[in-house]
Amino acid sequence: MIETQGITKQYGNKTALNNISLTLKDGIYGLLGPNGAGKSTLMNIITGNLKPTAGIVRFNGENIYELGKKYRSVLGYAPQQQGLYDAFTGREFLSYMATLKCIPKGEMKSEIERALAAVNLTDAAKKPIGSYSGGMKQRILIAQAILGKPKILVLDEPTAGLDPKERVRIREKIKELSGDKIIIVSTHVVSDIQSIADEIILLKEGEIADMNTVENLCVKYKCENDLEQIYMQLFGEDGGYD
Repeated sequence: MIETQGITKQYGNKTALNNISLTLKDGIYGLLGPNGAGKSTLMNIITGNLKPTAGIVRFNGENIYELGKKYRSVLGYAPQQQGLYDAFTGREFLSYMATLKCIPKGEMKSEIERALAAVNLTDAAKKPIGSYSGGMKQRILIAQAILGKPKILVLDEPTAGLDPKERVRIREKIKELSGDKIIIVSTHVVSDIQSIADEIILLKEGEIADMNTVENLCVKYKCENDLEQIYMQLFGEDGGYD
């Protein structure tokens, strides 16, 4: 279980997050909101990459900063930014990440192949990442996130730059991975998450505008099972493809 208690993050005079308190158990959580809502900031705090100005994040009751390496060992994170080693091949990059994750050598090869197949990159695994398209780079980031079968999987805009067919493939893979994991998917594309999320967290201007199942949200906002309508009501814009 992940708990965020009173998470606030300020950058100078700007408040990116304001008093965010959540309790997340096994399942898929869609974090929805327009650009600038604070989604990436919240993801970076939950993964321990950023420290909040105020508040605390706990995993199974323990402060994630005190857990340190123990917390990172159960965490898989795919950031939106594509900071990759262009000279590495896809397989070399995953081998490097598997080593950092302390995956046993005897399991490394099969785990890398599993991750490559999951994101449809097996055929491109020998090519340098510098030759990859933007969508392929996004997929290799997802592949490294799922290495080691993490207990917590955090995906920041995982379908950014992907064509519609690949969006569906990644969405179905996320659904397949769920069960005994906490999966957080940050996106502003409603169709990427509506059909697979157990709960939706709606973030607006650094605060939680609402949180519930798709069904309950649609009843509340009278939108006839169309989360897109809720998105437009709350944020005044289309939650469609980027």
